[in-house]
Amino acid sequence: MSGIVCAVRGGPASKSTIAKAIALAQRTGLPLYFLYVANLDFLSQTPTSRVHTISQEMHEMGEFILLMAQEKSARQGISAEGMVRHGSVSEEVIDLVQELEADYLVLGKPQVARDDTVFTEDLLREFIARTEDQTGATVVFPEEDAQ
Repeated sequence: MSGIVCAVRGGPASKSTIAKAIALAQRTGLPLYFLYVANLDFLSQTPTSRVHTISQEMHEMGEFILLMAQEKSARQGISAEGMVRHGSVSEEVIDLVQELEADYLVLGKPQVARDDTVFTEDLLREFIARTEDQTGATVVFPEEDAQ
């Protein structure tokens, strides 16, 4: 297999990421896979009776976000598959890229100046290096052109 994995979080920040993935799929002819990772690490202090409900709601929200991305790609002539996974964002992204033997991973560039971001500039560089090393995929951001 081969293709393009596009990790999305949803919201306005994902628009350029989704557009980049669609344009890359149009240019390369590779299959497109959208990925949403429901990370429940923030629930470690929550009573377990609520964790299942919140997990289910996050999964459903992820499915909705992916459906919107798939619709947008379909309107531009690209068929895409959507996948919701649960766990560590970085691990789930790398696992899917490896499973699909994807050629590209499209990521949105986080706003590293914010306090609530998952990736600092250094962590992002480490993640990119680890992803490219472990998967052989090229990491692409919306404002960059793939090789």
